[in-house]
Amino acid sequence: MKKLLIACGVQLLAGGFVWAQNPVNNPGSNHGNKFEQLGTTMPTPNEYRTASGAPGPKYWQQRTDYDIRATLDEPNLTLRGSETVTYYNNSPDVLSFLWLQLDENEHSSTKNAGYQANSAMPRNASVGQLENIERQRGENGLGVNILKLTDAAGNTLHYTINKTMMRVELPVPLKPGQKFVFNCDWNYKIPDRLTLGGRGGYEYFPEDGNHLFTITQWYPRLCVYSDFQGWQNHQFTGRGEFAVGFGNFKVAMTVPADHIVGATGLCQNLQQVLTPAQFARWNKAQTSSEPVEIVTLAEAKAAEKGKSTKTETWIFKADNVRDFAWGSSRKFVWDAMAADVEGKKVLCMSLYGKEAYSLYRKYSSKAVAHTIKTYSKFTIPYPYPVAQSVEAANGMEYPMICFNYGRTEKDGSYSENTKNGMLGVVIHEVGHNFFPMIINSDERQWTWMDEGLNTFVEYLTEELWDNKFPSRRGPAFTITDYMKLPKDQLEPIMTNSENIHPAGFGPNAYSKPATGLNMLRETIMGRELFDYAFKEYARRWAFKHPTPADFFRTMEDASAEDLDWFWRGWFYSTDVTDISLDSVKYAKADAVMNSARMRDTTVMVPLPKPQLNAFEDVSKIRNREDKHIRFATDADTSLRDFYWRYDRGLEPVDTARYASAVPASQEPLDDATKAKYAGKHFYELSFSNKGGLVMPIIVEWTYEDGTKEVERIPAQVWRHNENKVTKFFMKDKRVTGIKLDPMRETADIDESNNSWGNPDAQPSRFQLFKAKQGAARGQSTGVNPMQKSAEKKGF
Repeated sequence: MKKLLIACGVQLLAGGFVWAQNPVNNPGSNHGNKFEQLGTTMPTPNEYRTASGAPGPKYWQQRTDYDIRATLDEPNLTLRGSETVTYYNNSPDVLSFLWLQLDENEHSSTKNAGYQANSAMPRNASVGQLENIERQRGENGLGVNILKLTDAAGNTLHYTINKTMMRVELPVPLKPGQKFVFNCDWNYKIPDRLTLGGRGGYEYFPEDGNHLFTITQWYPRLCVYSDFQGWQNHQFTGRGEFAVGFGNFKVAMTVPADHIVGATGLCQNLQQVLTPAQFARWNKAQTSSEPVEIVTLAEAKAAEKGKSTKTETWIFKADNVRDFAWGSSRKFVWDAMAADVEGKKVLCMSLYGKEAYSLYRKYSSKAVAHTIKTYSKFTIPYPYPVAQSVEAANGMEYPMICFNYGRTEKDGSYSENTKNGMLGVVIHEVGHNFFPMIINSDERQWTWMDEGLNTFVEYLTEELWDNKFPSRRGPAFTITDYMKLPKDQLEPIMTNSENIHPAGFGPNAYSKPATGLNMLRETIMGRELFDYAFKEYARRWAFKHPTPADFFRTMEDASAEDLDWFWRGWFYSTDVTDISLDSVKYAKADAVMNSARMRDTTVMVPLPKPQLNAFEDVSKIRNREDKHIRFATDADTSLRDFYWRYDRGLEPVDTARYASAVPASQEPLDDATKAKYAGKHFYELSFSNKGGLVMPIIVEWTYEDGTKEVERIPAQVWRHNENKVTKFFMKDKRVTGIKLDPMRETADIDESNNSWGNPDAQPSRFQLFKAKQGAARGQSTGVNPMQKSAEKKGF
């Protein structure tokens, strides 16, 4: 959710880092433009970042260490803290000031950076909405209050707050190789996260009178100072997330004595804050391959009723992390298990309230383990000792901890959508440990570098969880509705997150980059070349600050594939894939088959099974054929539930058939005469590029004996004419059908011009439902098959 605007025709200059216009040889030419090298579109290589995409011999980055003491005042819903910050200047520059982020000012009515947007008078509004508008008219009391700012000797430091940024003026310029230590005392009123939104805050549960706190982006923390842009002090508006550097943390949190705390890093005093029984369970979890309840459901329910007036202090340490976050509540059930990640033990943990127990107890910690194992395979081995998932009706990530959603009905049942949504968000947010928590891109400038890359590996991870998992982002055919939008509703991927239209933010920053990477892997480069290059990128830039050019260059450097045409089309433009099969010519002896004409017909088709992708993509098929792959739901059958059986026909499903329009049928062939080569069949196929985006042409031939053959023509076929291509083929058998992109790998937005002969049916359904009101994010809603099945079976 972040980025500097880098679109075609735009030139930006930041700290000497130049992103120039997208050059073309001759805009009126029909060739040679889309395959030109990116050239000056990418920054000039230097001693910090090389032309290969690797860090240069003089690469440097800053470091910041924090020692924080914080107190959570639950009755007054406030947080106060005191921190000692040590900043190391590893740059070659002399610094006269430092910039810090005050993200909590996002909620302030007077100090926020939520720049004004268009608005209109609603046709109806709730009293709460009007009260919120009223609060924004004056001082609402939210945002960070800086109480004291001094150097290590106690001398007052001068500072200036500009919305969500604070400039600290140094008493003496900080030279290269020096460090600066300062102290800061602060407090703020914790916002109601479900009412005001935002990354952190509290959720109140009126049924039991308790709070669940997610304390995120909460302490004044240093901005990144880098070789390619200097200070990254772009304001926080709530969308573009954050850019922070690495450092070591020691954090002491004083909370109500009956609270359980989960946080970045390892707790240093667990024996003091847990009961003896809980501490014994924690020790058992260190070697358990199944989740162990450290804090049980019964203990959590008892704590909900107690509400201690005493306090306990939890102390955590975390080394070489870019941020620190924590959650605190007396509602938490806490379970943990040990996972072997490439020879190293990692404790996989989950914290959740009773509202999510039936889902999280069964799946969360195992999904955490599956995620870090899979990501480690495709990137680098997970380097931290802990990974944890906290249910908070949310979806946000920080080092070693993330906040997710997934609550059940009161009877413990849940819909398939809730289950898959919960699994998807856990995988996604835990995966963010790699992008950008370790491979530390600038989220505020280039959203796709963390969200897009992470969504791509999330897709790989979901596919390896269950071969029938209904992944929404990754398969090329799932992006086509977005790509079909009018040009004035599209932006290039290389667009700053603040400038993307809200309706297109998810597709632009998450889906389209993930889809593009999957097309590179499955269709353009192949798995072996792609996986090696992608892993090399992760290895080169782990615990460093990569830019888009570093990624683009590394992928080419490690694969020997010239991909500038792909970066140009998929990332820098709004061109789309629409390759049309315009004509088919056939010859055998003197016979000529004219271009096929299509006409509609109607067939009866069954409804698709619940929650399965309507089309089985190429990744699922190849994963199933790979004898080295074993899906998580096969390796651990405890992960199978009602919906695992339902999707496989082991529970009753709707078998009714419905009418569906299907484009089909061809004109009768002309009579044939002798061919120059007896028994050979000749075809000439003409293609046009209607979408503007060059892509490989994938042709599926269907022969009269029922067999099929797929031919893959590289994207470079468009090199000499980017608008039209003609290809001549000789076949040993008669062709009865031709289909472009049969596995829907290229995100072609118009499949009606992809076929000749008898194309497959394309059934579809429209469903209308009424949303359940007042549910938290990820809450199971409405009637679900599991619930109805249980009613019928009486269990």
